[in-house]
Amino acid sequence: MSGAAKSAALSRLDKLVLNLVQDGFPVHPRPYELLAERLGDAAGRKISAGEFLQTVNSLRERGFIRRLGGIFNSAPLGYRSTLCAARVPEEILDGVAALVSARPEVTHNYLRNDPVNLWFTFCHGARDSLEAFLDELRAVPGIGEVFDLPARKVYKIRAVFNLPVDAGHSSPE
Repeated sequence: MSGAAKSAALSRLDKLVLNLVQDGFPVHPRPYELLAERLGDAAGRKISAGEFLQTVNSLRERGFIRRLGGIFNSAPLGYRSTLCAARVPEEILDGVAALVSARPEVTHNYLRNDPVNLWFTFCHGARDSLEAFLDELRAVPGIGEVFDLPARKVYKIRAVFNLPVDAGHSSPE
């Protein structure tokens, strides 16, 4: 399904929920109650926290939400985040990807159609944890080069995709 077709499959409520959860998700014991209240103000009708959460779960099941969680500025917390890349032969790719994904320090792990084909981010508190893990990867029989590519400058810290919501409707459906 194309991006336009997928977007057309979204109800007004879906779009409102997606717009709200992308930016400013509340750090609160009952975040869905607060979000439902905000949505009610935007939609012109009250919505329950349960209905809001049900919509989030539906969006996740349909593939519109891949991950829902906080993104922290790691440096002030004493952590460093670095981009890593590796040349991994196809025949061992699944095993190496599983090894990488199993590490709690790995925040993203993805495949690229390139000789340097496995890319991941590693967020760590101590330099030696990264070095030890990269050495572990380099020791995997058959693996090619493994690169540590730390950022020198942050250019983009977030992306928010505000979906257009038809202002002519009074109902979020």
